[in-house]
Amino acid sequence: MSLSADRTGDFIQSLERGLAVINSFSKEHPSQTLSEVATRTGLTRATSRRVLLTLVELGYVTQMGRSFSLTPKVLDLGYSFLSSLQVIEVAQPSMERLVEEVHESSSMSVLDGSEVVYVARVPTTRIMTIALALGSRLPAYATSMGRVLLSGMADDELDDYIARTSFEKLTPHTVTDPRRFRSIVMNVRADGFALVDQELEEGVRSIAAPIRNRRGETIAAMNVSCHASRVSVDHMLTELKPRLLEAATEINDRVRTLPT
Repeated sequence: MSLSADRTGDFIQSLERGLAVINSFSKEHPSQTLSEVATRTGLTRATSRRVLLTLVELGYVTQMGRSFSLTPKVLDLGYSFLSSLQVIEVAQPSMERLVEEVHESSSMSVLDGSEVVYVARVPTTRIMTIALALGSRLPAYATSMGRVLLSGMADDELDDYIARTSFEKLTPHTVTDPRRFRSIVMNVRADGFALVDQELEEGVRSIAAPIRNRRGETIAAMNVSCHASRVSVDHMLTELKPRLLEAATEINDRVRTLPT
């Protein structure tokens, strides 16, 4: 993890360092020593110590002996974003009704850099291979919601995304050729939906539609995901797609009434 340089005079470096320390904790590193935090952030031990002790004082980090770990208060940072995202509130009823109708999970995400971030999810009782929760991040290029969100970009923004993306072959089905990928995104823009067949993980299919504001800008994407062993591509197109698009239209209509 490297911290940015060459910032403007208004940039608060101590805030950047605090966020870097918070982000250094993860599923793989839920508890860290001072040395581990310094190594993962690239900060000096002295700076890491000051930041950690400040976060302890503020209640975002707890200390047990030589180890530090995050506290539930960190969730307040994410909740502030979710509570400000009005589309989630207006989308929830339609997503719940969609899940009841198709008996498959539905999620909503937004684009953050090169990844989609899950901001709403209505699961079914079925167990999917991928464990997803609010805040989960997935590579945009290999997901139906990611392709919908990318299709809402201007052409130059899309070209920039493709140029800086390393298309990793996550499964034998993953599209990794940049030209082919761009063509797929263009088709998604024309069709108004995206279907991804086992490109993120074998056995998982998903179909997604855009959520747009009153200016027609794509602000989020909503999907239905299912297991390939149970649901064919043809069923997704003939049965799931119409219901997904109907739910997306309902949400779009509500979003247009929200204040800008």
